[in-house]
Amino acid sequence: MILIADGGSTKTDWRIISPQNEIVSVQTVGFNPYLSTTVEIEEILWKELDPFFDSRQIKQVFYYGAGCSTSSKNQIVANALETFFDRAEIFVYHDLLGAARALCGDNPGIACILGTGSNSCVYDGADIIENMPSLGYFFGDEGSGAYLGKMLLTAYLHNELPSEINDAFNAKYPLSLENILDSIYNKGQPSRFLASFSEFILEHQKHPFINKLIRSNFAEFLKYFVLRYPNYTDFQASCVGSIAFLYQSQLKDVAKNLGIQVGRIMKTPIDGLVEFHSKGQ
Repeated sequence: MILIADGGSTKTDWRIISPQNEIVSVQTVGFNPYLSTTVEIEEILWKELDPFFDSRQIKQVFYYGAGCSTSSKNQIVANALETFFDRAEIFVYHDLLGAARALCGDNPGIACILGTGSNSCVYDGADIIENMPSLGYFFGDEGSGAYLGKMLLTAYLHNELPSEINDAFNAKYPLSLENILDSIYNKGQPSRFLASFSEFILEHQKHPFINKLIRSNFAEFLKYFVLRYPNYTDFQASCVGSIAFLYQSQLKDVAKNLGIQVGRIMKTPIDGLVEFHSKGQ
């Protein structure tokens, strides 16, 4: 049996595939090697994964995770997985490669992540060959839920929201300037705080002001993460993540206006990764 994992800082989706292509799904809390130690990851595995199957039956583990971007960070995760799956061959990859394999399979293309954060790469059907650096919520993350939330909050704090949107925002979020700044600068996970306002944006997406906000968010992403690839017209740009999925109508429209071909749009990569790895079963 093989095990595939799509790991984020908040949650991890696991899929066990039997030789008969039977699939078992498990979800646990997530972890990130920038935030968690090997011991802490091991504790999560024993507490949340162990009750659902016999780890000794797993022959290969393919883990795609947030924060798994360098060999040292990958090793933090690999050490935990090797202890838990002591009879398995372990592979730890960046979540961007997971997105590319899920979206493109064995075909070349541009793979984009549009969730809480954002990223993109050019994929040749086997490896990532180009990648625009993801600068995080402070310097970048254009196109993401965090960037979208930042745009909304900035308009709110500058008193630029239309009155009806402003009233609806105040009714849903009784926040003061101090509350907002404290959540950004003094509390943990500010990008998740910013992205949480996507729910409000989704509720009001048909309002002209909010619709323009959504489109501007995607235009910024495509400008920095797709149009800067010299050969972007040779590929389809496929996207994975909640923001791409929920606002795909606006995304496709903005991309079309910029001459960008849009391919697959998926909410999460896990099903695409199952499809990718099941080919060899």
